[in-house]
Amino acid sequence: MTADPLLDLDGLSKRFGETVAADGLSLRVGRGEIHAILGENGAGKSTLVKMIYGVLAPDAGMIRWKGERVDLKGPADARALGIGMVFQHFSLFETLTVAENIALASAESVEKVRKQIVEIGPRFGLTIEPDALVHGLSMGERQRVEIVRALLQEPELIILDEPTSVLPPVAIAPLFETIRKLAESGCAVLFISHKLAEIRELCHRATIMRRGKNVATVDPTEESEASLAQLMIGREIPHPTREAATLSAEPVLSVQDLSMASDDPFAVSLADIDLELRGGEIVGIAGISGNGQRLLAAALTGEALIGSGDGGRIELLGQDVTDLGCAERRALGLAYVPEERHGRGTVPELDLAENALLTAHGKALTDRGFVRRNAVRTFAESCIRDMDVRCSGPDAEARSLSGGNLQKFIIGRELALEPKVIVAAQPTWGVDVGAAQAILQRLADFRASGVGIILISDELDDLLDVSDRLHVLFRGRLSPSIARADARIDLIGAYMAGESAASQNEITA
Repeated sequence: MTADPLLDLDGLSKRFGETVAADGLSLRVGRGEIHAILGENGAGKSTLVKMIYGVLAPDAGMIRWKGERVDLKGPADARALGIGMVFQHFSLFETLTVAENIALASAESVEKVRKQIVEIGPRFGLTIEPDALVHGLSMGERQRVEIVRALLQEPELIILDEPTSVLPPVAIAPLFETIRKLAESGCAVLFISHKLAEIRELCHRATIMRRGKNVATVDPTEESEASLAQLMIGREIPHPTREAATLSAEPVLSVQDLSMASDDPFAVSLADIDLELRGGEIVGIAGISGNGQRLLAAALTGEALIGSGDGGRIELLGQDVTDLGCAERRALGLAYVPEERHGRGTVPELDLAENALLTAHGKALTDRGFVRRNAVRTFAESCIRDMDVRCSGPDAEARSLSGGNLQKFIIGRELALEPKVIVAAQPTWGVDVGAAQAILQRLADFRASGVGIILISDELDDLLDVSDRLHVLFRGRLSPSIARADARIDLIGAYMAGESAASQNEITA
């Protein structure tokens, strides 16, 4: 770390209408420093880094780069200085290949970029198929594309916004080694993460933000996870509790011998899936991202239907729904929290009230084809209130919310439907520790009321916190069911790595 700061922020402020997103923020980052930005969802972290990257212009304050004041007109100016950024919400063209997407930000040809991807991926633990179409990639795979694209620009400062939120555990250590090597070479790193253990392991300093202000700058190695969380949230964070629940006599969701080919040649297909869920339990689906989680969620919710070359049967609340689509399954009592907040969970350009109507129209929000606008607003307000969503109200556009607050709204909307079965995919992705615990607690509460929940997550700690049973998905196949009491990390890790030779004796050892 050098004494003179590479980046020096002095009194940056940014307001959106009546909302103060950044209030006199100051920050210094030196060459070779790995500096964490901590804060709960809506604290102003994204606003801060967007000002550094030129996406937003500050209303007041000053940005100095290498001691000189700079006025960034856009991301191109930031990149020209040597600032790179990996956004939490991806900026990829879904109909282009990985190599074509990365080439758009490079002066090199697509063919040369392909070779660079093949070279850099394994070296940094970020292997990705350069010819894969982005629309067929999982969220974790898309994150790898973004990180590789930023690394190929050889930045002097790289901003990583939740870079590990959808990466598998085995990819995190190589990524951290990459970040350390970047720092050793003199590159500065701004690291935003809700995973406090990662910050303590990786970062030299941490600046904590709360409601748009700096509240502290600390050495994270001298803090505990609990003390960091309390600085960030301003209060102690309760751990999710699970009340006793009575299992339903019959399964509320049953999948029998399901095999389904993916539409994308680079994506994983499902093979011989057998899965049973009873009311009053949470069944967790663990696994490294990209092993068929998206297709499994689509099959369970009716987004993807069994084709002529596929096979299997899906029953919901005792009814055969194999050939029924999303709307019919929702009408029977299914709710769905998709991993993609923008575009699938919500329409970014619509306000929260309109987004509530998309899935909750059956809750007396329409009358003979006409929208009952007061009822829609009341419903949206209840979702905002029940999940403590930080926003200006039901008129706020979905895209104006931070990722965690939008996730809380989506979950609140789906839970308000009073479902019998919930499929939740990556519900705590990119969510701060306080919001994540609140989300898990709500799922645990619904389980206690007799709802059956399929929880698909890359966050193994979340699965172990609230699941009654676990399966591991590897290359489109499910492991045997693992009881929560028997869910050893080494056993789950073996299944994640494809070591299917693990026997039932090992499971109960």
